[in-house]
Amino acid sequence: MTARQYETISQIQLDEIIKRHKMFQIGKRGGLRAFLKFKNLTGLDFREADMTGADFTGSIMRGAKLQAGNFTGASFFACDMRQANLENANFSRADFRGAYVAGANLTGADLDSADLRSGRLMEQGEDGTMAAMDLGENRKGPTSFSGAKLSETNLSGAKAASADFSEADLTGIIIHEADLRDVNFEGANLTDADFTGCDLRDANMEDTIMEGTVLKEAEIGGLKTTDNITQLAQIDEVLREEGKTLHDIVEEHAQWVKTRGKNGQQMDISNMDLRTLLNLKNYPITAIRAIGASFVGLDLSDANMQFSHFDKSDLRDCNLSDADLRGSKFIDAKLNRANLSNANMTALKFKRSDGTERLERVNLSGADLRYTDLTNINLRYAILMGANLSHADFTGADLRNVDFTGAKIKNTKFKGANIDDAIFDDETTELAK
Repeated sequence: MTARQYETISQIQLDEIIKRHKMFQIGKRGGLRAFLKFKNLTGLDFREADMTGADFTGSIMRGAKLQAGNFTGASFFACDMRQANLENANFSRADFRGAYVAGANLTGADLDSADLRSGRLMEQGEDGTMAAMDLGENRKGPTSFSGAKLSETNLSGAKAASADFSEADLTGIIIHEADLRDVNFEGANLTDADFTGCDLRDANMEDTIMEGTVLKEAEIGGLKTTDNITQLAQIDEVLREEGKTLHDIVEEHAQWVKTRGKNGQQMDISNMDLRTLLNLKNYPITAIRAIGASFVGLDLSDANMQFSHFDKSDLRDCNLSDADLRGSKFIDAKLNRANLSNANMTALKFKRSDGTERLERVNLSGADLRYTDLTNINLRYAILMGANLSHADFTGADLRNVDFTGAKIKNTKFKGANIDDAIFDDETTELAK
């Protein structure tokens, strides 16, 4: 079965189905259990609906709104739920086997005892033999929550062996006594995640953020972990050793900028863990040097950080919305899941002695921007050569004259973006249109 054969359900039809399902639950005459198998439910509104025990097997639910709904025991077997909003909904004992939930928002959702294991739908061929049903490339692998927002979610008791949580935000998640064997958490944010009593044998936690992660009584044989942030110098300790405060180094930096390097000292916070600097955005910190530093999870919205160097820095999960980052460099930086909506990342213009202008372009070459929010950003003239833009959202962005040569574009959104004079490889040009 292919997507072309799916019956499209309208919102009016869905509202009637929800109504009759509710009647079925309370035993009222005329009620009918919701069977929505292999339907196109893209973008539909289920908010606050009680769909306990409903069957959505194999359906397309991309961008659907399920907030605060009750889906206890429902079947989402092999569903496509990319970018759906599942905030604060109840999915206890629900069946997500083989589902593709990449980039969805499950903040505050309850998945207690949900089944997240791999699963494939089978169908009988013309010769009578059984084979895996063709639901498209995205639903061929393990159950995928890659890039999903699962912060403050309850996954206790879940069956999730071999599931994919790579690049997901699992901040503060509670997962007690769950089967997480062979699960892929690579690149995920596991800050304050509680895995008490879980079976994590052979799971992959490489390149994760593990500040405050609890692994009490967990089975961890074969568990692969790396948390590169813990290897960095702590900014508080560095300042204490130097007898300085953040205000001191900002003042010295301001003098350095004002005198063009003759007085003061450039603010150099390279190779430091800066996560304790909660008020950093309140300072004018243009032209700072922050090579290989960690800004993970910081609120830097509205910050003035133009003409700065962030090469190889970790800015995952940062809020950089409305920030002024003109002329800055982010070569090989990690910006996964960051919020760069409405940020100004266009080029800075400088006048040469002969009166001509030169452009200092924002350079994001080799940067990782998977699942990053770049809506309405100004990236004009930026360099994104070799950047990973999978699942990034450029809706409404100004991308004129941007160089995307060699960039990885998969499930990337360009709706309403201005790509005039942008440079793409031949094979990616059509994807951006």
